[in-house]
Amino acid sequence: MTETTTSTAWHLVGDWFDTCKCAIPCPCTFAQPPTEGDCDGVLVWHIREGRYGEVSLDGLNFVMLGAFTGNIWAGEATHSRAAFFIDERADDQQRAALGTIFSGQVGGWPKRFGELAETEVRGMDAAPITVEIDDDLRSWSVEIPGRVTARVEALTGPTAPEGGRVQLHNAPGAEVGPGQIATWGRATTDHADAFGFSWNRSGKSSKHFPFDWSGPD
Repeated sequence: MTETTTSTAWHLVGDWFDTCKCAIPCPCTFAQPPTEGDCDGVLVWHIREGRYGEVSLDGLNFVMLGAFTGNIWAGEATHSRAAFFIDERADDQQRAALGTIFSGQVGGWPKRFGELAETEVRGMDAAPITVEIDDDLRSWSVEIPGRVTARVEALTGPTAPEGGRVQLHNAPGAEVGPGQIATWGRATTDHADAFGFSWNRSGKSSKHFPFDWSGPD
């Protein structure tokens, strides 16, 4: 790693959400073991505003397929594996910047989160990624044609106020880091078929977090 790389300032602000195999609400967000002892799912980052040095990352998307066994927050996770999709709209400089940030090479939360478990990386690909997130968080979704589809409706119930969201403050296991609010949802579609990851399910847990990261630190 060069001095130029390690000293490059960066900042990302945007939306993160996942879908996973856990029952609602996913215990991982409470720093507990997954519902069935292991977990796999889709993790999505939509960058509303972002820069890596002088490289703009506004509007780009990044998707991860991941799986592990055990409580990742207790340092007990095993069999951790992942694969990544970078927005095909990104040019060479932007792709390099996203890879550098999300691999944890320039610090910040990605570095700290990556240190929770040793992970087998199964691959990375550029792909068309469509992310839709309602301003009122009524629903959120991601589509990578033929490979990943996740659609989510905000969690509600008979005692929830109309338009109100089921939310969690001070999550002890927030995948985006401390200080953000989780909004819970129910996956109506959760499908993956790529890099050896394969599932097709619905009715399981999802949550949305905003994120605000910077580095290096």
